[in-house]
Amino acid sequence: MRTVLFNKQKSVVQKIFDYCDLYVKSKCSSLSNYNSICNISTSSSTFALPPGSTMYIFDRKTKLLQRERALNSPDVKLYDYIKDEIGYRLSDRIFDIKKTFKKALDLGCGRGYVSKHILRENIEELILADMSSTALKQAETTEGLKVETQVIDEEELVLEPNSLDLVISCLSLHWVNDLPGCFKSINNCLKEDGVFLAAIFGGDTLYELRGSLQLAELEREGGVSPHISPFTEIRDIGTLLTRANFTMLTIDTDEIVIGYPSMFELMWDLKGMGENNAAINRKLHLKRDTLMAAAAIYNELYGKTKEDGTSYVPATFQIIFMLGWKPHPSQPKPLERGSGQISLKDLHNLDKIIKDSTKVKVDKDQ
Repeated sequence: MRTVLFNKQKSVVQKIFDYCDLYVKSKCSSLSNYNSICNISTSSSTFALPPGSTMYIFDRKTKLLQRERALNSPDVKLYDYIKDEIGYRLSDRIFDIKKTFKKALDLGCGRGYVSKHILRENIEELILADMSSTALKQAETTEGLKVETQVIDEEELVLEPNSLDLVISCLSLHWVNDLPGCFKSINNCLKEDGVFLAAIFGGDTLYELRGSLQLAELEREGGVSPHISPFTEIRDIGTLLTRANFTMLTIDTDEIVIGYPSMFELMWDLKGMGENNAAINRKLHLKRDTLMAAAAIYNELYGKTKEDGTSYVPATFQIIFMLGWKPHPSQPKPLERGSGQISLKDLHNLDKIIKDSTKVKVDKDQ
């Protein structure tokens, strides 16, 4: 057994309590049980999975139902603002690659967040793939682009090996249970010198909402349940891509911060995007007083005020962009180990070393 200590000070919890809704105050007697809340006993047993096995974190059937419900909503376009922005940024990175791709796959295409920006000059043929047939019907594409649609689950990607020049994925792979296996499948269907370009939500996404819900549930119910999906950390992406046999990796992050009137508008928009929690061990019901307390905590810890006096709460979305190439003999390779001629300890004299060692060959006939 081990003791997990609540990392917030008692003064913060007391301040949060003072800002809670009157309804919540009527439901809570006092904070006299703070010490009992702060000390929680949990089991420290650890179970190792066999090599190559998959840990199932997400319920894919639930995620499909959530996406279908969001896509069939009459106001579905209102909730496309984040995915549209990331789709535009991702397509811009395709244009930076000075290469024409004969055949490409948009994996988890959604409503065409990337495909509606793709030009025929960059991609000759595009396969739109998504686990939702409704998404494929709503996906937008540019005029003149040869398009094929396929219902494909990202976890069951089975295509002809060495058949694609480019694979794109926009904010879809963070719901995949076996991400290493998915990366390997993508690498397998790419041709040599093929490109994999994707964007997923990173580990800092919605940290404000996650922390507020945890604090509220811990104070009201004496325990914590997962209400926000676990996201991949940026430090793990490079390792996963390397294990999947990708080379010349480029990984970077962007942060998008969006203001909402309160926590409830944020949660409503997440549902409208089809991005609500689909973890297998998720809690299906949140008590009203816990939600009200979480909203008060969110506003107290992160709330801000505009110049006109309007208050709002920020929500952070961390986006991880990744680029990897399938190996090919023509790709540049690092020099052999030990072939360097300048020691790192002499870097402070680099200008002098370059000046002394540089030789310019002059052609006397010119």
